[in-house]
Amino acid sequence: MAATELYTKHARVWIPDPEEVWKSAELLKDYKEGDKVIQLRLEEGKDLEYCLDPKTKELPPLRNPDILVGENDLTALSYLHEPAVLHNLKVRFIDSKLIYTYCGIVLVAINPYEQLPIYGEDIINAYSGQNMGDMDPHIFAVAEEAYKQMARDERNQSIIVSGESGAGKTVSAKYAMRYFATVSGSASEANVEEKVLASNPIMESIGNAKTTRNDNSSRFGKYIEIGFDKRYRIIGANMRTYLLEKSRVVFQAEEERNYHIFYQLCASAALPEFKTLRLGNANYFHYTKQGGSPVIDGIDDANEMVHTRQACTLLGINDSYQMGIFRILAGLLHLGNVGFTSRDADSCTIPPKHEPLTIFCDLMGVEYQEMSHWLCHRKLATASETYIKPISKLQAINARDALAKHIYAKLFNWIVDHVNKALHSTVKQHSFIGVLDIYGFETFEINSFEQFCINYANEKLQQQFNMHVFKLEQEEYMKEQIPWTLIDFYDNQPCINLIEAKLGILDLLDEECKMPKGSDDSWAQKLYNTHLNKCALFEKPRMSNKAFIIQHFADKVEYQCEGFLEKNKDTVYEEQIKVLKSSKFKMLSELFQDEEKALSPTSATSSGRMLLSRTAVKPAKARPGQASKEHKKTVGHQFRNSLHLLMETLNATTPHYVRCIKPNDFKFPFTFDEKRAVQQLRACGVLETIRISAAGFPSRWTYQEFFSRYRVLMKQKDVLCDRKQTCKNLLEKLILDKDKYQFGKTKIFFRAGQVAYLEKIRADKLRVACIRIQKTIRGWLMRKKYLRMRKAAITIQRYVRGYQARCYAKFLRRTRAAIILQKFQRMYVVRKRYHLMRATTIVLQSLLRGYIARNKYQRMLREHKAIIIQKHMRGWLARVRYCRSLKAIVYLQCCYRRMMAKRELKKLKIEARSVERYKKLNIGMENKIMQLQRKVDEQHKDYKSLLEKLTSLETTYNTETEKLRSDVERFRMSEEEAKNATNRVHVLQEEITKLRKELHQTQSEKKTIEEWADKYKQETEQLLSELKEQNTLLKKEKEELNRRIQDQAKEMTETMEKKLVEETKQLELDLNDERLRYQNLLNEFSRLEERYDDLRDEVNLMVSIPKPGHKRTDSTHSSNESEYTFSSEITETEDLPLRMEEPSEKKEPLDMSLFLKLQKRVTELEQEKQSLQDELDRKEEQALRTKTREEVEGPPVRGAELEYESLKRQELESENKKLKNELNELRKALLEKSSPEVTAPGAPAYRVLLDQLTSVSEELEVRKEEVLILRSQLVSQKEAIQPKEDKNTMTDATILLEDVQKMKDKGEIAQAYIGLKETNRQSLQDYHMLNEDGELWLVYEGLKQTNRLLESQLQSQKKSHDNELEALRGEIQSLKEENNRQQQLLAQNLQLPPEARIEASLQHEITRLTNENLDLMEQLEKQDKTVRKLKKQLKVFAKKIGELEVGQMENISPGQIIDEPIRPVNIPRKEKDFQGMLEYKKDDEPKLVKNLILDLKPRGVAVNLIPGLPAYILFMCVRHADYLNDDQKVRSLLTSTINGIKKVLKKRGDDFETVSFWLSNTCRFLHCLKQYSGEEGFMKHNTPRQNEHCLTNFDLAEYRQVLSDLAIQIYQQLVRVLENILQPMIVSGMLEHETIQGVSGVKPPGLRKRTSSIADEGTYTLDSIIRQLNTFHSVMCQHGMDPELIKQVVKQTFYITGAVTLNNLLLRKDMCSWSKGMQIRYNVSQLEEWLRDKNLMNSGAKETLEPLIQAAQLLQVKKKTDEDAEAICSMCNALTTAQIVKVLNLYTPVNEFEERVSISFIRTIQMRLRDRKDSPQLLMDAKHIFPVTFPFNPSSLALETIQIPASLGLAFISRV
Repeated sequence: MAATELYTKHARVWIPDPEEVWKSAELLKDYKEGDKVIQLRLEEGKDLEYCLDPKTKELPPLRNPDILVGENDLTALSYLHEPAVLHNLKVRFIDSKLIYTYCGIVLVAINPYEQLPIYGEDIINAYSGQNMGDMDPHIFAVAEEAYKQMARDERNQSIIVSGESGAGKTVSAKYAMRYFATVSGSASEANVEEKVLASNPIMESIGNAKTTRNDNSSRFGKYIEIGFDKRYRIIGANMRTYLLEKSRVVFQAEEERNYHIFYQLCASAALPEFKTLRLGNANYFHYTKQGGSPVIDGIDDANEMVHTRQACTLLGINDSYQMGIFRILAGLLHLGNVGFTSRDADSCTIPPKHEPLTIFCDLMGVEYQEMSHWLCHRKLATASETYIKPISKLQAINARDALAKHIYAKLFNWIVDHVNKALHSTVKQHSFIGVLDIYGFETFEINSFEQFCINYANEKLQQQFNMHVFKLEQEEYMKEQIPWTLIDFYDNQPCINLIEAKLGILDLLDEECKMPKGSDDSWAQKLYNTHLNKCALFEKPRMSNKAFIIQHFADKVEYQCEGFLEKNKDTVYEEQIKVLKSSKFKMLSELFQDEEKALSPTSATSSGRMLLSRTAVKPAKARPGQASKEHKKTVGHQFRNSLHLLMETLNATTPHYVRCIKPNDFKFPFTFDEKRAVQQLRACGVLETIRISAAGFPSRWTYQEFFSRYRVLMKQKDVLCDRKQTCKNLLEKLILDKDKYQFGKTKIFFRAGQVAYLEKIRADKLRVACIRIQKTIRGWLMRKKYLRMRKAAITIQRYVRGYQARCYAKFLRRTRAAIILQKFQRMYVVRKRYHLMRATTIVLQSLLRGYIARNKYQRMLREHKAIIIQKHMRGWLARVRYCRSLKAIVYLQCCYRRMMAKRELKKLKIEARSVERYKKLNIGMENKIMQLQRKVDEQHKDYKSLLEKLTSLETTYNTETEKLRSDVERFRMSEEEAKNATNRVHVLQEEITKLRKELHQTQSEKKTIEEWADKYKQETEQLLSELKEQNTLLKKEKEELNRRIQDQAKEMTETMEKKLVEETKQLELDLNDERLRYQNLLNEFSRLEERYDDLRDEVNLMVSIPKPGHKRTDSTHSSNESEYTFSSEITETEDLPLRMEEPSEKKEPLDMSLFLKLQKRVTELEQEKQSLQDELDRKEEQALRTKTREEVEGPPVRGAELEYESLKRQELESENKKLKNELNELRKALLEKSSPEVTAPGAPAYRVLLDQLTSVSEELEVRKEEVLILRSQLVSQKEAIQPKEDKNTMTDATILLEDVQKMKDKGEIAQAYIGLKETNRQSLQDYHMLNEDGELWLVYEGLKQTNRLLESQLQSQKKSHDNELEALRGEIQSLKEENNRQQQLLAQNLQLPPEARIEASLQHEITRLTNENLDLMEQLEKQDKTVRKLKKQLKVFAKKIGELEVGQMENISPGQIIDEPIRPVNIPRKEKDFQGMLEYKKDDEPKLVKNLILDLKPRGVAVNLIPGLPAYILFMCVRHADYLNDDQKVRSLLTSTINGIKKVLKKRGDDFETVSFWLSNTCRFLHCLKQYSGEEGFMKHNTPRQNEHCLTNFDLAEYRQVLSDLAIQIYQQLVRVLENILQPMIVSGMLEHETIQGVSGVKPPGLRKRTSSIADEGTYTLDSIIRQLNTFHSVMCQHGMDPELIKQVVKQTFYITGAVTLNNLLLRKDMCSWSKGMQIRYNVSQLEEWLRDKNLMNSGAKETLEPLIQAAQLLQVKKKTDEDAEAICSMCNALTTAQIVKVLNLYTPVNEFEERVSISFIRTIQMRLRDRKDSPQLLMDAKHIFPVTFPFNPSSLALETIQIPASLGLAFISRV
């Protein structure tokens, strides 16, 4: 179709704008041919008339559809022009925060001025191995493409990075080199990749500086060649540099800095090693303060200095060279402070002892006088003589600056050479990748020689770029068999010829430099005369005769001629250089060793840049007379030659282009200035690439992609089986002009704009379909709405009518009720009046009758009371008369009785006085006494009876007396009452009168009180109501507070539960982290172990080459191998370096100091033994004396001990002789030969020395033990010698044990040992003559065994004591914990209410009793286990005793049994009872390992035999070795097994079946060792028969740990194999393949072809992944892998799948669409369905896919409002903030009906997620391996039933 047909109403176009460069507008009506004005409406709503150019009538460029905006490749745009490119870059940069974009073969990189997290190692791994179009644009994608093409095409590559200063060239080059270093690694152990990266900080410090545009601007160009070997690993690098800006050393513009290294030196001036440089602040030096900006924000120069020095050290520049560099740089700073004083106009001088110059001369090692002289003078040479001429102050300053620039340039060159030497490799370079970091096109207000050279270099690079793009286009057309028509493109060869051709600008400049009086003006005139009006690209400014204009490919540039000649010459004074060459500072003289070839006698200064190239143009062979001319090569000439070499290198490689764009001049992050961007796009060739592409067929589709995209434009009958023919038929109908497209071999090629036309037709077709769907849906919705409204109206009518009827019925009922109420109301009034009258009458009657009755009652009461008073008065008078008469009678009786008693008393007194009376009384006294005694007895009896009668009478009397008393009291009371009554009558009468008066008062008061009470009652009731109201309010408040308290308590409990859950999760995470860290260490250990094995194999191969001389075999090899598996993982890693160092140790000579120390140690041991022997001799003498004394006095004492001591002395003596002999052999071996081989590691002397060292150390340990026992014997002997005659000493060995046990700790034993040594020194004897015969050796051996037994008993008792102590400590600790727990429970119970407290105490008591019950049950089980074990041992012992008895019977001679009759015995046959053990010979162990492990084929075993059969066989062999109690056999078998499994996995570690098979068998072997270990925890599920098969003699817990570590290593290897198999399938099957056909729309592809989403024959689909998962699962099940382990493998597999898929989704903009989200969710559902089929839903695999599921949901949910943002934040909890924002930024509509995510919505998401604490990492760690666990899984298989198949070749083992 014609292009004008696209300019219809609502079409969008771009129009020029002075501010924004291009503005978007919309057509208000269709454009017709001949229209001169177009009606437009801008985006802000303003209408505009756009006038067309009357000459060209060129229409404004059309705008691309929105679905094409933001494409990864600019060539994918339908309309290829400048505004489309600019808009696409702006949208990606501002909206999506994407800084990289493809433009055909060019990567456009926009500097974000912000650190982005897109350069980590995870990103590098994601791009590694990917095709360039499959992932989003990135510098890593370009680097990967270069690396892949180098390996595939065997061709060198180049990455050309260009751009303005501050555009990010250096950073891009740095990241490219980092990618190569990370992906390839190095071919040697020299860490070449680290050195390559370490060259960056050095070159940045000496070659980068702050400018107004960039804080780290590279002021030189560099080309780094990174070399690779045949395996494409980095082996070295080489660097070339171009155009160092030397003028910056002496001058900096405002807001700029000198090179970084100067400020780093000044910042580090306080360091001790820099004190001699006498540096200070940067503002002190002239060369660092001119810019006025010595500090860069965010940069620590002192810290950068540390990095620079570290990089120098890494590159081999030692500290002395580093200090030399710093001396020269510090000298330059002091040189800049040198001042000059003018004498006159033509001469100047330096003040004497000028401090800056003095410091400079000291640092440089030159004479002060010479340097000060030649700074102020110059030498002029003529044909005949030489003159010395003073120079002016200005010339001296220029000469000083020229010298500083020259020294810095030489130093720069020296550093580059040393960096290249450090990066140089001795290995032959197979290929290389070059990274060119060079300045871009520059144009300033004033452009000079530097800008001219830079733009010349860019012209050459642009030409090479254009030719490469043109060549690629031609290759694409030829490949697709499309007719090739020559595309016209801009060729800048005329501009290059203008610069470098004969009589070109450079040629004329060199010619002018050779002229004696050449000047800038004369050179400008030559340029005008030669090129003006002859070359269209050369112009002369109107207002200047000292400038010229060149039309470059990017822009016109005006150059000022002033300074061109001086900068092109670039010379310094020869005399100053000679002074520096005569320096005592060696490094300074090295810089100028080739100076003779570069000096010029002419005097000139340079302020420009100088070329420093490693590869210079080789000159012709110089003749002696040409020395003065050879060095006159100008800077322009050198630069041209160097540029030609660079172009030759680039043309010999495959180039890759990176164009860096500076978005703004203010370094604002993510700010896009359209003017600056367009200027750079024009200058860097991006638009030229677009133009070349647009000139041909820029849009290209494969037939399948075209069919998928435009299937909606076809009818069913148009779809044919042949997709190619179908597409042809459709295009012939849609596009009539056949020149607008071409059919290639595999693609359809379209002209510019045709894809947009097809998209328009497709959108119109979809829009019509949408309208039809909308129409139908809206009609259906309206009908549904009408039916709902009709139904609602009928319902409302029904309810209204019912309401009206109910209201009428209610009215009738109310009327009838009112009549009834009136009737009852009238009746109530009448009845009330009647009742009131009747009640009044009754009240009056009752009052009257009451008054009459009360009067009558009062009269009767008075009469009754008067009678009572009379009665009591008369009684009282009678009683008074009776009492008076009774009292008088008693008195008379008393008087009479007193008189009679006095008379009797007088008679008795007279009788008592007469003597005769006493005599009469005494006569017959004795007889009377007896009589009296009898009478007394009788009277006593009578007395008792009388006493009893008296007591009874007393009781009766007392009772009667009490009665009488009570009567008397009662009478008295009555009398008093009568008296009181009479008195009371009078009082009462008076009171009655008073009361009557008070009654009247009270009645009156009562009335007032009643009135007050009524009033008070009302007030009280009112107050009570108020109080009730307040009470109700308080109750409500109380209830509210209770509710709040309950809510708070509930919230607190919930928060506590949440915290508990979180803490539990955190603990689980910590446990998993620790487990992961341990398993990662195991992984690293296995890697190091493999590395060690490889190195050992290499060493063995090297050692196996025959060499002269004896080689020593490591005698400890077998022991190391056996102990290797016992050691833990840490021990293995510690032993590894020692093992790796063994080959190097064998090559080193013997250290004589070590030998002397060993010899000294031997002599010390001899002295110590001699002292011990002396002590023994002395004790023996004492024992002999004691023995003789005891023979005389009593029985012998402790003869056995003295005999033991003598034997011990003899043994020590023999050992001493043995040591002497060995020492003599050592000396003799050392003195036999004097050659260097004697002390070599393999020499006999060396072997003897090592053997002696080993034996001495072992002997020393044995002697220490024996000394302790000797000391105990000596102590016991001293106790026995004491004079105790009555006690016999014991010679039994228990005395020795008791003596040793008395020493409670190690300190006492050490003191005993020291005391023994001190006593040994007291006497010295010759012990060489003792124990010569040695006949008592057997006796000594017996005693030695006894001592060993005692020692073992002592150790066992000590061990038991330690165990008891530890148990007591544990018990104390448990009691403390229990006490603390009880206190806590008590404190908690006290806070509870009484009911809850009782319940809690009961609960606690129940818990305590339950725990005690469990403990008792556990103790009971332990005792049962011990009983079973003892019974088992008893059976074994009984069996052995039976065997011994049978053997004894067999030993009886035939003569003893000949007399017994021979009886035939019938022995019943029964089958052999197998014990589940396998017996093999020790020599058959290698064969067992070979047949069962090394040569076993997993597939045959898994299909035909029981799962885990090798593990069962190995364990049964271990059981038999345990049954035999053969420690060596057990160790050897387990070690061989573990090493065999490692060998198999190393050999066939890439085979999934092999790894799975041995993982299953290793776990089964581990489970067997646990199940039959005899530990109670592992025996719960065993049968009684299996419990009998438990191991009895060995505890293999350490081997279980080793096997567990081995299983972890195998599991990790299995995961790696899984990952390698699944990796190629995941992206294709999960992302790219359309599982639901027709959902995903295909967008137009660019030049960087992405992987097709249509399933071809070679691509993977989701079915491929599921089939592979089925294969994995079936293999693991066949191998009998534990179900829990299968779940962990599946979980890890799903994690890898989800992580790889999500990572690719985050790095692919074309995959972030709504339809792709649906595809992903469908694929995930298929994986979940697979998990359900395999019963693996509880494996945790589904949870690992949660981030991918949420990312797919994020692609499908609405993304507009704040509610949507809240929903996204709550939904995407498994994604990090960076991932959510990345997906939203990458979201790309595939159809026009979808909308992009707005920036404001993304910012809302970021604000809502700012408090979320998650990882800033963008990608998931696809290499992460979950920590694996091996839950105990006992086997129900009985070992005795296992049969060994003959196919295994194990006929040499037999069942037991």
